[in-house]
Amino acid sequence: MRIDLHTHSTASDGTEPPAEVVASAARAGLDVVALTDHDTTAGWAAAEQAAHEHGVALVRGTEVSARARGVSVHLLAYLQDPTHPALVAELERTRAARDGRARAMVDLIAADHPLTWEDVLEHTSPGTVVGRPHIADALVRLGVVASRDAAFVELLRSDGPYHVPHYAPSAVAAVRAVRAAGGVPVFAHPGADGRGRVVSDDVFDELADAGLAGLEVHHRDHTPAQRERLTRIAERLGLLMTGSSDYHGAGKANLLGENLTQPSVLADIEKEGTVPVVRP
Repeated sequence: MRIDLHTHSTASDGTEPPAEVVASAARAGLDVVALTDHDTTAGWAAAEQAAHEHGVALVRGTEVSARARGVSVHLLAYLQDPTHPALVAELERTRAARDGRARAMVDLIAADHPLTWEDVLEHTSPGTVVGRPHIADALVRLGVVASRDAAFVELLRSDGPYHVPHYAPSAVAAVRAVRAAGGVPVFAHPGADGRGRVVSDDVFDELADAGLAGLEVHHRDHTPAQRERLTRIAERLGLLMTGSSDYHGAGKANLLGENLTQPSVLADIEKEGTVPVVRP
């Protein structure tokens, strides 16, 4: 069974609509795919319908923005109640902050490069959570940079002149909110040190105490050394270990199914979650 538990659609910063992500998963030979857009569940309904049409099981989820000791981190929430008041309020606050942050960054960049908010919106769909990838796509279209990756290196990096921080809950609070909503929280790409700072080992202990269920160990942004480190941490804390593509369509080079999750791990996630896996 081929299981990929981390993908994005146009509901956040992917380039394919939710239904097309599921169709792409079927073409890639996946048996199970998770849709985990940033801070939203807006793509769930369309993805569920597509799962039945294409014969692919769907794990409904969300990638939740958070912070741990000043480090930006992401949690993959799986099978949570999408109507739970506390989690809904937290996600709404984060989405509003991300939108304000994107507008502020566009204003800063526009002082030096030809870019408008309207240029950015051309790369979104109704209800999209606007973020840096959409700014990057606009900059590529305008010829300011050669690619989305180049935009992040040259203009959108976290230590760059155009960076603007945004609100995100503490990682401990996010883990607890996901659990309160009946979801299963897994730390996304926790060793991706090429993206910036990563958390120290003792942070995993704090998150495990708060209810963290697992670590996304197998990810293209993890070096062999980081995979070994994360495996040791997961084994020490009794955490699940997942593998995923972090697929964004044409937005990134990541390929569906390039890292996979064991069926036994998915079974454990399903046991702990509130909403069922959608099976065709």
